[in-house]
Amino acid sequence: MVLSAAVVLVVGTLLFTLLVRSQDVPETPPVSPTAHLEEHKAQIYENLRDLQFEYRLGKLSDADYQKTKVDLQRELARVLAEIDAVQPAKAPAAKIRPDGKTCPHCKAKFDHPMKFCGECGKAMA
Repeated sequence: MVLSAAVVLVVGTLLFTLLVRSQDVPETPPVSPTAHLEEHKAQIYENLRDLQFEYRLGKLSDADYQKTKVDLQRELARVLAEIDAVQPAKAPAAKIRPDGKTCPHCKAKFDHPMKFCGECGKAMA
């Protein structure tokens, strides 16, 4: 009895797993063209922190610290240049000065400048 229930459970689990419909599976997020470069950049920053920590502990000589630090900084500069080359240049956003008449949160408009929004109650500036 227990054995047959276990067999039914295992077979049911296998069938459920194998018969999952493709529309039930969530879409995978798009792969960023700079994802591997961002990971490499994070690794370099971590290496620089570790290098500085070991230097402060006295595990490295001053010459070794300076040479390794310069090498890591050069590699970081190369990776950052690659990231800038891959990513499209973003235009700087025009600064919109708050006039105190339009709420930046709920977009309510008022006749005269106010410190707090009359609709949502949040600060206007």
